[in-house]
Amino acid sequence: MQTNRGSIIGASLWMILVGGLLLWVPFLGPFLGGIVGGRHAGSVGRALLSVLCAVALVGGAGWLLGTAVTSWPLVAAIAGLGASALVVAHAGPLVLGGIIGGLTSRRQR
Repeated sequence: MQTNRGSIIGASLWMILVGGLLLWVPFLGPFLGGIVGGRHAGSVGRALLSVLCAVALVGGAGWLLGTAVTSWPLVAAIAGLGASALVVAHAGPLVLGGIIGGLTSRRQR
């Protein structure tokens, strides 16, 4: 019997998209993004890996944009780390939503 497993990158992109669109809702936005991404991932383990990829991708993008905006390396590093800290602060609800989404997924074995 063949299982239909979801894409980790696709699940990460869903988490980023839904979490970004609902950014104005502090806890609920990343939580719903985690549920959608976790369901797309197909299992709890794949959902947690998707959360890790999403946090690394958005944190890295924030750091790169902070570096590109200013020509002062120290200010750029502080701005990038500040953006990364905001991403990590949203990681808790994202992980919780990813676990719930992975548990409720129809793609489980």
